[in-house]
Amino acid sequence: MENYSMYLPAYSIGNAVYEKAPAICRKAGKTAVLIGGKKALAAAGDAIEKAFRDSEVAILDRRWYGGEATWENVEALAADKAVQASEIILAVGGGKALDTCKALGEKLGKSVFTFPTIASTCAATTAVSIMFNPDGSFHGPFFLEAPPVHAFISTPIIAAAPRRYMWAGMGDTYAKYFESEMSSRGEDLVHYHALGVNISRMCLDPILKYGALAMEDNGKGEASFALEQVVLAIVVTTGIASILLTKEHIIDYNTGLAHAVYYALTRWKHIDEKHLHGEVVSFGILLLLLLDGQEEMFRKLLEFSRAVGLPTKLEDIEFSPAELKELIPAILSMHDIDHNPYPITAAMLEKAFADLEKQ
Repeated sequence: MENYSMYLPAYSIGNAVYEKAPAICRKAGKTAVLIGGKKALAAAGDAIEKAFRDSEVAILDRRWYGGEATWENVEALAADKAVQASEIILAVGGGKALDTCKALGEKLGKSVFTFPTIASTCAATTAVSIMFNPDGSFHGPFFLEAPPVHAFISTPIIAAAPRRYMWAGMGDTYAKYFESEMSSRGEDLVHYHALGVNISRMCLDPILKYGALAMEDNGKGEASFALEQVVLAIVVTTGIASILLTKEHIIDYNTGLAHAVYYALTRWKHIDEKHLHGEVVSFGILLLLLLDGQEEMFRKLLEFSRAVGLPTKLEDIEFSPAELKELIPAILSMHDIDHNPYPITAAMLEKAFADLEKQ
């Protein structure tokens, strides 16, 4: 384990962070392209361009990322003249837009700076892009050597976004703690894996303490202290934990049963079209806690999920018990559960689904 390097995220958070961006980005070049989602560019594009106006970094143009984090969209952007002429990629939006830009930057050898407009994932700070197929089904993780150069987290922009994104982001965030704790249980971990597991506890505690209030403030468009704590947990803490846990470009400690449930469910088209990643992962965490016999924590998370409206029944994700005969084998085929302290069987999953439906 000697002679390794760690690259952890740099970030700015607050109500005036865009003003800091030109001075930080100019170290990477003098030309940039703004790439993101349509709604994200509408929400933050003008503010970002205003911050760069009359600076040493010229924004050459804006581009839509393509609508899905696919290699096809990466290739299309790589062929774009404005992208080719830029030294810097300014990535704007949610997880799929940011992951597309990160993969693009890795492919082209360009510096990527992120401007998350919603708090739904840790994509703004982590060194992996989660890639999908054009039909929305899961393709696989693409690991990068380092995270984006810097993340600029504008709390007013995130506070103004629909609260369903933070709502889902909370579920994906506390999954980091439960999955890493479970997958590393009983092992003598190297330093970075142990550090990642311990840091991941901060993916849970702020959510339970501030989550409900942060959602209320998000609904009112208020960039409050509670909202900032939840945003930091979702965007920053989870990103740091992820980088530490995937140092060897393996998923052993960075994923688990909850994500296996989500990725298996992406085979059903309505999941990608109508439900958010973290929303479904939060449902998977309830199954994980039941299957693992964590009764006290299950009760706490069930209460939290009900309080904020996260799914607690199959019907909440528009799924029927009759479809479990297809879903359970799909879950068992996911590599996310390969590294577990004990084998997960079909019978265990059937019981966990049945027990959850009885709650």
